[in-house]
Amino acid sequence: MLNIHNVSKVFNEGSVDEKVAIDHLTLDLQAGDFVTIIGSNGAGKSTLMNCVSGALPTDEGTIEIDGRRVDTLPEYKRSGVIGRVFQDPMAGTSPSLTIEENLAVAFSRHQKRTFRFAVSRSRQQQFKEHLETLHLNLENRMTTKVGMLSGGERQALSLLMATFTNPSILLLDEHTAALDPARAELITQLTKELVSANELTTLMVTHNMQQAIDLGNRLIMMDQGKIIFEASEEEKKQLTITDLLHEFKQIKGSQALSDRMLLEA
Repeated sequence: MLNIHNVSKVFNEGSVDEKVAIDHLTLDLQAGDFVTIIGSNGAGKSTLMNCVSGALPTDEGTIEIDGRRVDTLPEYKRSGVIGRVFQDPMAGTSPSLTIEENLAVAFSRHQKRTFRFAVSRSRQQQFKEHLETLHLNLENRMTTKVGMLSGGERQALSLLMATFTNPSILLLDEHTAALDPARAELITQLTKELVSANELTTLMVTHNMQQAIDLGNRLIMMDQGKIIFEASEEEKKQLTITDLLHEFKQIKGSQALSDRMLLEA
Protein backbone atom coordinates (compact mmCIF):
# COMPACT_ATOMS: atom_id res chain seq x y z
CA MET A 1 0.00 0.00 0.00
CA LEU A 2 2.91 2.38 0.77
CA ASN A 3 6.33 1.82 -0.79
CA ILE A 4 9.14 4.20 0.14
CA HIS A 5 12.27 3.27 -1.79
CA ASN A 6 15.74 4.74 -1.30
CA VAL A 7 14.37 8.17 -0.34
CA SER A 8 16.73 10.96 0.67
CA LYS A 9 16.18 14.56 1.78
CA VAL A 10 18.97 17.05 2.46
CA PHE A 11 18.50 20.60 3.78
CA ASN A 12 20.97 23.39 2.92
CA GLU A 13 22.96 21.07 0.68
CA GLY A 14 26.53 22.17 0.03
CA SER A 15 26.57 24.73 2.84
CA VAL A 16 28.07 24.66 6.32
CA ASP A 17 24.53 24.10 7.61
CA GLU A 18 23.95 20.98 5.49
CA LYS A 19 21.66 18.52 7.24
CA VAL A 20 20.85 15.03 5.98
CA ALA A 21 17.29 14.53 7.24
CA ILE A 22 16.46 11.31 5.36
CA ASP A 23 19.30 9.05 4.24
CA HIS A 24 18.39 6.53 1.50
CA LEU A 25 15.48 5.15 3.51
CA THR A 26 13.36 2.22 2.35
CA LEU A 27 10.11 1.19 4.04
CA ASP A 28 7.17 -0.88 2.79
CA LEU A 29 3.70 -1.04 4.36
CA GLN A 30 1.22 -3.71 3.33
CA ALA A 31 -2.50 -2.95 3.32
CA GLY A 32 -3.70 -2.73 6.93
CA ASP A 33 -0.23 -2.29 8.46
CA PHE A 34 -0.01 0.11 11.40
CA VAL A 35 3.62 1.15 11.82
CA THR A 36 4.76 3.29 14.74
CA ILE A 37 7.96 5.34 14.46
CA ILE A 38 10.11 6.46 17.38
CA GLY A 39 13.41 8.31 17.59
CA SER A 40 15.02 11.31 19.25
CA ASN A 41 14.62 14.87 17.97
CA GLY A 42 16.21 15.34 14.56
CA ALA A 43 15.93 11.66 13.65
CA GLY A 44 13.96 12.50 10.50
CA LYS A 45 10.55 11.26 11.58
CA SER A 46 8.47 14.31 10.69
CA THR A 47 10.54 14.93 7.56
CA LEU A 48 9.60 11.45 6.41
CA MET A 49 5.91 12.23 6.98
CA ASN A 50 6.27 15.48 5.04
CA CYS A 51 7.92 13.67 2.13
CA VAL A 52 5.11 11.09 2.00
CA SER A 53 2.39 13.75 2.16
CA GLY A 54 4.09 16.00 -0.40
CA ALA A 55 4.67 18.89 1.99
CA LEU A 56 8.38 18.44 1.17
CA PRO A 57 9.88 17.25 -2.14
CA THR A 58 12.32 14.36 -2.02
CA ASP A 59 15.86 14.65 -3.40
CA GLU A 60 16.19 10.99 -4.36
CA GLY A 61 14.11 7.82 -4.39
CA THR A 62 10.48 7.02 -5.09
CA ILE A 63 7.22 6.89 -3.11
CA GLU A 64 4.28 4.79 -4.25
CA ILE A 65 0.79 4.61 -2.77
CA ASP A 66 -1.40 1.69 -3.81
CA GLY A 67 0.86 1.01 -6.78
CA ARG A 68 0.88 4.61 -8.04
CA ARG A 69 4.00 6.74 -7.92
CA VAL A 70 3.24 9.96 -6.02
CA ASP A 71 6.62 11.55 -5.23
CA THR A 72 6.34 13.68 -8.39
CA LEU A 73 2.85 14.93 -7.42
CA PRO A 74 2.19 18.12 -5.41
CA GLU A 75 0.67 17.86 -1.96
CA TYR A 76 -2.88 18.80 -3.02
CA LYS A 77 -2.96 15.96 -5.56
CA ARG A 78 -2.00 13.44 -2.86
CA SER A 79 -4.58 14.71 -0.37
CA GLY A 80 -7.33 12.56 -1.88
CA VAL A 81 -5.55 9.37 -0.82
CA ILE A 82 -3.77 10.61 2.34
CA GLY A 83 -5.34 11.54 5.67
CA ARG A 84 -3.13 13.36 8.16
CA VAL A 85 -3.42 14.48 11.78
CA PHE A 86 -0.83 16.92 13.12
CA GLN A 87 0.56 17.54 16.61
CA ASP A 88 -1.18 20.92 16.86
CA PRO A 89 -4.97 20.49 17.41
CA MET A 90 -5.44 23.82 15.60
CA ALA A 91 -3.83 22.55 12.39
CA GLY A 92 -6.35 19.99 11.19
CA THR A 93 -9.56 22.04 11.33
CA SER A 94 -10.89 25.48 10.41
CA PRO A 95 -11.92 27.38 13.58
CA SER A 96 -14.25 29.76 11.73
CA LEU A 97 -16.36 26.93 10.28
CA THR A 98 -18.86 24.80 12.17
CA ILE A 99 -18.31 21.14 12.98
CA GLU A 100 -20.55 20.03 10.13
CA GLU A 101 -18.88 22.45 7.70
CA ASN A 102 -15.45 21.09 8.62
CA LEU A 103 -16.71 17.56 8.01
CA ALA A 104 -18.16 18.64 4.66
CA VAL A 105 -14.77 20.03 3.60
CA ALA A 106 -13.07 16.75 4.56
CA PHE A 107 -15.75 14.73 2.77
CA SER A 108 -15.21 16.71 -0.44
CA ARG A 109 -11.65 15.42 -0.83
CA HIS A 110 -13.08 12.72 -3.09
CA GLN A 111 -15.65 14.94 -4.79
CA LYS A 112 -15.51 17.34 -7.69
CA ARG A 113 -15.04 20.84 -6.26
CA THR A 114 -17.68 23.50 -6.93
CA PHE A 115 -18.38 27.02 -5.68
CA ARG A 116 -21.61 25.83 -4.08
CA PHE A 117 -21.33 24.95 -0.40
CA ALA A 118 -24.16 23.21 1.38
CA VAL A 119 -24.71 20.41 3.88
CA SER A 120 -27.72 18.33 2.88
CA ARG A 121 -30.01 16.66 5.40
CA SER A 122 -28.77 13.20 4.40
CA ARG A 123 -25.18 14.38 4.73
CA GLN A 124 -25.97 15.81 8.18
CA GLN A 125 -27.28 12.43 9.28
CA GLN A 126 -24.15 10.76 7.97
CA PHE A 127 -21.95 13.22 9.85
CA LYS A 128 -23.98 12.73 13.01
CA GLU A 129 -23.48 8.97 12.89
CA HIS A 130 -19.73 9.39 12.51
CA LEU A 131 -19.56 11.92 15.35
CA GLU A 132 -21.43 9.54 17.66
CA THR A 133 -18.48 7.13 17.46
CA LEU A 134 -16.35 9.71 19.30
CA HIS A 135 -18.61 9.66 22.41
CA LEU A 136 -18.01 13.39 22.95
CA ASN A 137 -21.57 14.63 22.29
CA LEU A 138 -20.33 16.53 19.22
CA GLU A 139 -23.22 15.08 17.20
CA ASN A 140 -25.49 17.44 19.16
CA ARG A 141 -23.26 20.47 18.51
CA MET A 142 -22.79 20.27 14.75
CA THR A 143 -23.50 23.98 14.23
CA THR A 144 -20.91 25.01 16.84
CA LYS A 145 -17.85 26.82 15.51
CA VAL A 146 -14.84 24.55 15.84
CA GLY A 147 -12.87 27.39 17.43
CA MET A 148 -15.10 26.95 20.49
CA LEU A 149 -14.01 23.34 21.05
CA SER A 150 -11.32 22.19 23.47
CA GLY A 151 -7.98 20.92 22.19
CA GLY A 152 -8.97 17.32 22.79
CA GLU A 153 -12.30 17.77 21.00
CA ARG A 154 -10.60 19.41 18.04
CA GLN A 155 -8.03 16.65 17.80
CA ALA A 156 -10.78 14.01 17.95
CA LEU A 157 -12.58 15.85 15.15
CA SER A 158 -9.33 16.08 13.15
CA LEU A 159 -8.84 12.34 13.54
CA LEU A 160 -12.38 11.65 12.40
CA MET A 161 -12.01 14.00 9.41
CA ALA A 162 -8.78 12.26 8.40
CA THR A 163 -10.30 8.77 8.54
CA PHE A 164 -13.96 8.78 7.59
CA THR A 165 -13.32 8.95 3.82
CA ASN A 166 -11.12 5.83 4.09
CA PRO A 167 -7.80 7.24 2.83
CA SER A 168 -5.25 4.84 1.37
CA ILE A 169 -2.70 6.07 3.94
CA LEU A 170 -3.23 7.68 7.35
CA LEU A 171 -0.36 9.78 8.72
CA LEU A 172 -0.35 10.56 12.45
CA ASP A 173 2.40 13.04 13.34
CA GLU A 174 2.72 13.05 17.16
CA HIS A 175 -1.01 13.70 17.26
CA THR A 176 -1.31 13.30 21.05
CA ALA A 177 1.86 15.18 22.08
CA ALA A 178 0.17 18.56 22.70
CA LEU A 179 -2.62 17.13 24.87
CA ASP A 180 -2.80 16.54 28.61
CA PRO A 181 -2.56 12.87 29.71
CA ALA A 182 -6.32 12.30 29.97
CA ARG A 183 -7.09 13.74 26.53
CA ALA A 184 -4.04 11.99 25.04
CA GLU A 185 -5.39 8.67 26.31
CA LEU A 186 -8.79 9.48 24.77
CA ILE A 187 -7.25 10.22 21.36
CA THR A 188 -5.07 7.10 21.60
CA GLN A 189 -8.14 4.96 22.21
CA LEU A 190 -10.04 6.65 19.38
CA THR A 191 -7.05 6.02 17.12
CA LYS A 192 -7.19 2.30 17.89
CA GLU A 193 -10.91 2.15 17.22
CA LEU A 194 -10.97 4.18 14.00
CA VAL A 195 -7.93 2.51 12.44
CA SER A 196 -9.29 -0.93 13.29
CA ALA A 197 -12.85 -0.21 12.16
CA ASN A 198 -11.72 1.22 8.82
CA GLU A 199 -8.77 -1.18 8.37
CA LEU A 200 -6.52 1.78 7.59
CA THR A 201 -2.89 1.54 6.57
CA THR A 202 -1.24 3.85 9.10
CA LEU A 203 2.13 5.46 9.77
CA MET A 204 2.40 7.11 13.20
CA VAL A 205 5.24 9.18 14.67
CA THR A 206 5.45 9.38 18.46
CA HIS A 207 7.93 10.25 21.20
CA ASN A 208 5.96 8.12 23.66
CA MET A 209 7.65 4.73 23.72
CA GLN A 210 4.80 2.98 25.50
CA GLN A 211 2.35 4.33 22.95
CA ALA A 212 4.61 3.08 20.16
CA ILE A 213 4.58 -0.39 21.73
CA ASP A 214 0.84 -0.46 22.44
CA LEU A 215 -0.37 0.73 19.05
CA GLY A 216 0.04 -0.96 15.70
CA ASN A 217 1.52 -4.20 14.43
CA ARG A 218 5.05 -3.01 13.55
CA LEU A 219 7.57 -0.62 15.11
CA ILE A 220 10.63 1.12 13.72
CA MET A 221 13.26 3.33 15.35
CA MET A 222 14.90 6.12 13.34
CA ASP A 223 18.14 7.99 13.88
CA GLN A 224 19.95 10.43 11.58
CA GLY A 225 17.50 9.77 8.76
CA LYS A 226 17.85 5.99 8.82
CA ILE A 227 15.90 3.05 10.23
CA ILE A 228 18.19 1.62 12.90
CA PHE A 229 15.80 -0.91 14.46
CA GLU A 230 12.63 -2.67 13.35
CA ALA A 231 10.27 -5.02 15.19
CA SER A 232 7.80 -7.28 13.45
CA GLU A 233 4.33 -8.00 14.81
CA GLU A 234 5.48 -11.02 16.82
CA GLU A 235 8.62 -9.27 18.10
CA LYS A 236 6.62 -6.20 19.04
CA LYS A 237 4.34 -8.22 21.33
CA GLN A 238 7.33 -8.97 23.55
CA LEU A 239 8.87 -5.49 23.53
CA THR A 240 9.22 -3.30 26.62
CA ILE A 241 10.52 0.25 27.03
CA THR A 242 13.66 -1.23 28.61
CA ASP A 243 14.21 -3.34 25.49
CA LEU A 244 13.93 -0.30 23.23
CA LEU A 245 16.31 1.76 25.33
CA HIS A 246 18.77 -1.12 25.30
CA GLU A 247 18.58 -1.35 21.51
CA PHE A 248 19.09 2.41 21.23
CA LYS A 249 22.10 2.30 23.54
CA GLN A 250 23.63 -0.65 21.66
CA ILE A 251 23.40 1.23 18.37
CA LYS A 252 24.23 4.74 19.60
CA GLY A 253 26.76 3.93 22.30
CA SER A 254 27.63 6.75 24.73
CA GLN A 255 25.58 9.26 22.71
CA ALA A 256 22.46 7.36 23.78
CA LEU A 257 22.70 8.87 27.26
CA SER A 258 22.15 12.41 25.99
CA ASP A 259 19.33 11.30 23.69
CA ARG A 260 17.52 9.08 26.17
CA MET A 261 15.24 11.75 27.62
CA LEU A 262 14.25 12.90 24.13
CA LEU A 263 13.40 9.33 23.19
CA GLU A 264 11.29 8.77 26.30
CA ALA A 265 9.46 12.13 26.21
